[in-house]
Amino acid sequence: MTTQVSNIGERSSFVTAQKHLPTSFAYVAAAVAVTIGVLVEVVLADEANWIGAGIWALLIFMALTIVAGFAVEGRRYGADRVAASAVVATFVLAVIPLISLLYTVIANGWTRMSAGGFFTATTFGSSIAGTVTGAGHAIVGTLMITGVTALIAIPLGVLTAVYLVEYGRGPFAKTITFLVDVMTGIPSIVAGLFAAAMIPLANYWIFGEPQFKSGFAGSVALVVLMTPIVIRNTEEHLRLVPNSLREASYALGVTKARTINKVVLRTSASGIISGVVIAVARVIGESAPLMITAGTTDHYSTNLFTGQMLTLPVYVYYEYKKGNQATAWAGALVLILLVLVLNLLARWIAKKFRPAGE
Repeated sequence: MTTQVSNIGERSSFVTAQKHLPTSFAYVAAAVAVTIGVLVEVVLADEANWIGAGIWALLIFMALTIVAGFAVEGRRYGADRVAASAVVATFVLAVIPLISLLYTVIANGWTRMSAGGFFTATTFGSSIAGTVTGAGHAIVGTLMITGVTALIAIPLGVLTAVYLVEYGRGPFAKTITFLVDVMTGIPSIVAGLFAAAMIPLANYWIFGEPQFKSGFAGSVALVVLMTPIVIRNTEEHLRLVPNSLREASYALGVTKARTINKVVLRTSASGIISGVVIAVARVIGESAPLMITAGTTDHYSTNLFTGQMLTLPVYVYYEYKKGNQATAWAGALVLILLVLVLNLLARWIAKKFRPAGE
């Protein structure tokens, strides 16, 4: 007992004697590093170089952390501080491009997007001076094509995942898993070529006319891209459901199909729904397959099966190609806002429908 008390006393004295840098050290070091970086690369330089200022600030911050950490806290705690600072610095480096992207898009596109007529006008008559043009037909086309894509891909992906997790055994299930893996990495342009080759044949067999570009062809191309994402996401959440829940349901005499419907899918509903919404946000920005399959138009088109249909990514590409920079940036901003809304919706759904107790 005396030895234990002595050891505790030694550890207590060691902790008391251990010196630590104040909590404000990281903020002061970051302020000093940023100030020096801005002075060297922006204020005193002939031409402002914000990227160079950021690199200087990062290097100076790490140098201050290493010197002060090892000098005051010793080798053990100093190494821990350096590692933590490196993680934070890496996070900042990863976030800077995202912030720069958002700033550039807002700065270049906000004025045009907030101008009158952008959400209702079309690009018809854009070559005539004084004509008010907008992206109304592209927004409608994007929502219609993405909506039909979701209607096809979501049940297809969810039911495939249920089969793989709950029923799939043997070579057939392994073959499907392998094909899903391949489809997950398939280039988007290949999906567009697939739809461009399949839709005319289907139209010829059914209607006798090889109609090529249409909004439905664009939806088929996006289904090829979205379905494997839905399958993978749903699989992951179904596998997270504890087997004890399934076994408890079987013990009560409930059938397997009813157990899947009432227990498994209901338990994992929040994760599946949020993953589906993220998958929609993933395909809504595709441009290459839609340029091949849906085409472009300068007026409103609400018929998915006849005529070409414009979408926002294709709209941005053609406006930039025509030299309408402000309009292209405005279209990109609308697209980012749509993706942002879908991600916020996914987070709300995940929180709203998560199982009680989490």
